[in-house]
Amino acid sequence: MNNIPLNIDFQQIFLHLLNFTILTAGLYFLLYKPVKDFMDKRIAYYRDMDQAAETKLSEAEEYRDDCRKKQQGIEEKLMEQEEEAARKRLQADEAELQKAREQADKIIQDARAEAEREHEKILENARKEAADMVTVAVEKLLLESADSEVFDQFLSSAEGSVGDE
Repeated sequence: MNNIPLNIDFQQIFLHLLNFTILTAGLYFLLYKPVKDFMDKRIAYYRDMDQAAETKLSEAEEYRDDCRKKQQGIEEKLMEQEEEAARKRLQADEAELQKAREQADKIIQDARAEAEREHEKILENARKEAADMVTVAVEKLLLESADSEVFDQFLSSAEGSVGDE
């Protein structure tokens, strides 16, 4: 063996270096490279998942915005329909009110006409009763008094009062 003054054997050191290099290369190819490839694939997988999630999130936000716009459109349409229904109810109420006023006017006119007829009827009955009373009074006078002067005088005054009316 080749001894060097400090007991250093260079051949042993080179062999250990060779073994270490072989071991490092073997570990690199057997462990490090597959683990690194696995980690790269995993990073790529999660990156793809993140991009897909961002894409789906943006699509969901667009869909939400579309839904909000549709909801606003529907709410506006409902408000318009409610306003239209309110206008129609108001028109119907006004028509009913007008109809009720017309009926009330007709009832008042009919009542006035009926009152006028009753008034005329009462006046006619009063005239007939007055005429009957006059006739009865004249008959009594004629029967009580045979004097034709009184009768003529009464008829003259009756004709004068009838002519005045």
